[in-house]
Parts: sequence; C-alpha cells; structure tokens
Amino acid sequence: MTDLERIRLAMLGGAGVGKSSIIKRFLFKTYTDKYRATVEDLFSREYDLGGVTLKVDILDTSGDMELSAMRRLSIATAHAFMLVYASTSASSFQCVKQCFQEIREQRADYQNIPIVIAGNKSDLANTHREVRLEEVTDWVYCELPRLRAKVLECSAKEDQNVTDLFKTLLSLSRFLPVGSNNDGTSGLKRRSSAYVSASSSRNKNRNASPSVSGGKKSSLVEAVDPATSCGDAKLKPRSRSLIRRVSRKTKQQIHNASDDCNLQ
Repeated sequence: MTDLERIRLAMLGGAGVGKSSIIKRFLFKTYTDKYRATVEDLFSREYDLGGVTLKVDILDTSGDMELSAMRRLSIATAHAFMLVYASTSASSFQCVKQCFQEIREQRADYQNIPIVIAGNKSDLANTHREVRLEEVTDWVYCELPRLRAKVLECSAKEDQNVTDLFKTLLSLSRFLPVGSNNDGTSGLKRRSSAYVSASSSRNKNRNASPSVSGGKKSSLVEAVDPATSCGDAKLKPRSRSLIRRVSRKTKQQIHNASDDCNLQ
C-alpha cells in the first residue's frame, strides 16, 4: 500500500485576471476569450512518486472580493497559494495584496506556506502594462522578506510559463527538487484525475464532470503537466460510483475547514 501525500492549492485574486484560464491551460491545454465568473471549482489529480501517491487539489476561487467567507475557508484549508494579478491592471495587484494580508492574518504559518505570485496577461504587457515586474518583486522580497514565495509572469492565452507556475509551487512544497531538468528519470506516474465543481455541489442533483485517467509512466514534465500525456485524446467519463465517491469526499473537504493543513 502506498502512502498518501496531499497538497491543496488555492488560486486567489481579483475578477477577470485569468485564474480559471491558467488552470484550464495547464490541465487541458485549452483557452477561451469568453469570461465566466467563477463561484468555486475544484480540480484534482493523483500521481505516483515511487511508493508515495501525491494528490494535488487545485481550488479555483471567486474573484468577487466581497465573498470573504468563502475566501477565508479557502485560505484555512490550503497548503499552497497562487496569487494571480493581471499585468495590465494595477487594481488587480492591489487585490493580490489584500489576499496576502488575509493569509497573513489568518495563518500563523504564512511564512512557511509556498506562494507563487503570477502576473497573467504578459502577452499584452508591451502595450497595456500597468504593473511592472520590479514593483511586484520589490513588494515580495523587500516588504515581505522570509517568505517561501516566487514571482513569475505568464500568459494563459499564449501558454507562456503556465507549466512553470505549477512546477515552482511543487518545488517550493519540496515535492519536486529545485532546478529539476525534467529528464524523465523521476519515475512519476499519473494515477487518476477527477474534476468536481464545488459551486454546483450546492445543488442536490449536481453532475460530476468528465475526468481523465492515465496508466502509462510519464516523465516529470508529463506528471507536472498532465495534458502532455493525453495529447488530443477525448476526455473519458469515469464510472458513476467512483465519481460519486470523489464528489462526496471533495464536498466534505470544502465545507469542513481542517486545522491539520500544514505542510509536512
């Protein structure tokens, strides 16, 4: 029997900065310009790391800064954070600062929590930039020293640095070695994956979304970026019984904030 390691990543930031686009580009290699406000969605992936199973939950939160109760629950249950702003919006960077302030107030262990600050929409930065990368790095490394944090700019639309965001988070979480060259020697193997919409879980008759499963051994890049191991294959639905079990489990995790959420 393998041991289970779990990490829950909470995506925080203002509305319209591209949190959902980053997730969908990373997991499914898809992108759309159409905007749909997120209430709360949960994506899950499982990987084999030798005798250890790593389960990664990605919680996509609402960009509505008025929904403070939901954001507090997300902060309480997360092991790592990705704070997303748009490099084309100065106000979105202020939202990131507000999110971090809430993390610092709510989590006594905030200095030990892996945090990636992601500046999305870098493809528009040449003509519409409002937030300089130096401004963000100065804030993180000068005003907020001693954090386990990294700053990266990315573009979900152009698929620039999206995979690096998640690789950096796993490295900060010490699941991946810093400076890994992803040469395929890690022996990582993706076990299964599932997608659960937390917002729809509030309905009694909610349906689980399709999920992807993979059985072949994958390189480190494929393990960090699941879409590379499934190519253009269509998503296949899992069995109904397994979907129900995963749905019930993730629903309980979202609505029951746990104190046992520190990184091991």
